[in-house]
Amino acid sequence: MYHNKEPTVGIVIPAAGRGTRAGQGCQKAYRRIEGDTVINRTVKLFRSWNLTCPIVIIHHADDTALLEASIDRDDKIYTAIGGAERGASVLEGLRFLSQLANPPSHAFIHDAARPFASQNLLNTVFDAIRKDPSVGVIPAISVADTLKKTDSNGLIIQTVPRESLHRAQTPQAFELHTILSAHERAATSGLSYTDDASLFEEIGLPVRVVPGESNNIKLTYTEDFDEARRLVSVQNPSTSVPDVRVGHGYDTHRLVPGEEITLCGVKIPHKATLLGHSDADVGLHALTNAFLGTIAANDIGSHFSDKDPRWKGASSDKFLRHAANLVKEAGGIITHCDVSFVCEQPRISIHRDAMRDSVAGIIGLDRNRISVKAGTNEKNGFVGREEGIVAFATATVVFPGRVEPSGR
Repeated sequence: MYHNKEPTVGIVIPAAGRGTRAGQGCQKAYRRIEGDTVINRTVKLFRSWNLTCPIVIIHHADDTALLEASIDRDDKIYTAIGGAERGASVLEGLRFLSQLANPPSHAFIHDAARPFASQNLLNTVFDAIRKDPSVGVIPAISVADTLKKTDSNGLIIQTVPRESLHRAQTPQAFELHTILSAHERAATSGLSYTDDASLFEEIGLPVRVVPGESNNIKLTYTEDFDEARRLVSVQNPSTSVPDVRVGHGYDTHRLVPGEEITLCGVKIPHKATLLGHSDADVGLHALTNAFLGTIAANDIGSHFSDKDPRWKGASSDKFLRHAANLVKEAGGIITHCDVSFVCEQPRISIHRDAMRDSVAGIIGLDRNRISVKAGTNEKNGFVGREEGIVAFATATVVFPGRVEPSGR
């Protein structure tokens, strides 16, 4: 049908799964690698390859806002809600492409968590459908390891010949209306399959294998993200630069009559207490702001509003732990933090080590990398009159590397 006409391509990226095996409690497509989300790296891979092809991202209904905050949009990038299973999501994406005013002749179906396919690989897949538009095309890598089949007890029952065996990758490419019909048929028949090429095989249509790439890994487990950071560094040796960020935090609370004060998570007997919606721990509040500053995540009030009854009387270790986790999820490694109090009383030095231990336990950092110190205000101002306490904090976070924009 397309032998005398250049094929056109639309991209379907299923990203509706929950995919939390990679750790850190979030869908792997929205985790960041050196400052950019996995899904955005995947989208940019295709957009840099083809400036005008439609890209349809199929996402979970709960992830609408998260997706919008995670990708660089253009007018040819579309989103739609996916189904409970991958097949239903791919079907939704194929339907979307087919209903465009000018639907493409072919669909590339690509895993959201494979951001490291190369332009050469995309060209190889496209060249294959250009030469024979009616076949399906998948990239794959020959199996190099000896394969063993085992029983339910883990005992080997067969050595499987590895000749002609391949590990399938994506993008997998097909004539749009043919693969759409195959998915529609599978949806009504309850057919089970492991990849889109299986549907072509099931109905007796040919699928051609082209050479895949070892770097075209699917990010699934925590160790895959370690490899992903290495790949970013290797692929961008001249633009990967040290990324050390220092965040600054400030907080102050008024002193009112009381019997106890909480500073850096340590309860200290005192003639007054700090007034606040939570426990008014100025030290942890300042340090929370410092951590948020390293990832430009606004301030403590935007995460824990003093108008929200959930945080009434709350222990501030919740706030600090939240901010530290956000830093870690963004790929940051916390290396040092420093808290400075300005107050006349209580005397901080006798509680310093307890405060360092408290902070260390909250954020998971060696106490030798935590500094707590204090100074008076020489009886000047509201601090000098013992009407309040001020805390300043800095946090140092190192990101493994940052890829500078190319300027395009």
